[in-house]
Amino acid sequence: MEDPKGESADGVLRLDFDRRLTLQFRGSVVTSDAGLLAYRELDDALGLSVMAGGTLADARTGRNGRHALVGLLRQSLFGRLAGYEDVNDAERLRHDPAMRWIVGGKAASGAAASPSQIGEC
Repeated sequence: MEDPKGESADGVLRLDFDRRLTLQFRGSVVTSDAGLLAYRELDDALGLSVMAGGTLADARTGRNGRHALVGLLRQSLFGRLAGYEDVNDAERLRHDPAMRWIVGGKAASGAAASPSQIGEC
C-alpha cells in the first residue's frame, strides 16, 4: 500500500453534472452516500428532476429562498433513495458533502436545505 491512510495521489474522477466536483479516495474526508452521485449523474442525463421541477409550481414568494425548487426536490428524493425515511434526517444530511453536490446551486459551497426549508415547499 502506497499510503497508509489509503489516500490516492492520482486517479481523480470528474462528474459531468458539475465539473468542479472531483472524486478521490481520501480516508480522512468521508461520506457514506457517495454512491448517490452516480444516480445524480443519471438524473442529469435524463433530466428527470428538472422536468419535475418545471412541472411543479413554486408557491414561495420573496427573495429569501436559498434553494431552488429542483434542489429541494432532489434533496428529498435522493434522501429517500439513500434510505432516509423523512425530513428528520435533513439536518444531518444538509452538511453531507455528497448531498450538498446533489442539491447543487448554493448548497455545493454551503449547506443543503434544513428541515424547515424543506417543509416550506
